[in-house]
Amino acid sequence: MRIFIKHMVSLRCKLKVKEELNKLGIDYLSIDLGVVELTENISPEQHDLLKKTLLCSGLELMEDKKAILVERVKNIITKMIHESDELPNINFSDYLSEQLDYDYTYLSNIFTEVKGITIQQYIINNKIERVKELLLYDEMNLTEISYLLHYSSVAHLSNQFRKVTGLTPSFYKQLKLQRKENLENL
Repeated sequence: MRIFIKHMVSLRCKLKVKEELNKLGIDYLSIDLGVVELTENISPEQHDLLKKTLLCSGLELMEDKKAILVERVKNIITKMIHESDELPNINFSDYLSEQLDYDYTYLSNIFTEVKGITIQQYIINNKIERVKELLLYDEMNLTEISYLLHYSSVAHLSNQFRKVTGLTPSFYKQLKLQRKENLENL
């Protein structure tokens, strides 16, 4: 049996879910990005108790099939952009279809219906968040970042960054560094 948990993307969340499952005596095979594979079906009472326990921990047991699918799409995108050292060399649409075993058009329609934005816009927003992180780490230059995130050019990355944030990447980095200096001088 599989159960789906909203916003379970960090190691800390996984540990919390493991802890709660162990407390409730619910056996599981695996816990990964919003999906828990249980060894057997749980009773309605166990389901309700798990739902309440997770809610107290800031996590939500998901039951709406569309919301579950959208959460799975979001988790794959998050993992792909924020946790991978290298993005896949295939289109995001093909990658998502392959990972979830659904037609991309179907995924896209459900995602837009539930989230109010397209999968593509969600991917762009996540890529820009990743660019922000990498700029602040100051370990890579913009050319390396654009290559890592599969932008066709630095200009394309800069234009997308400006559309999303209203700032150029270099100005964003400068602002963050100034804020950091100001905080250190307090």
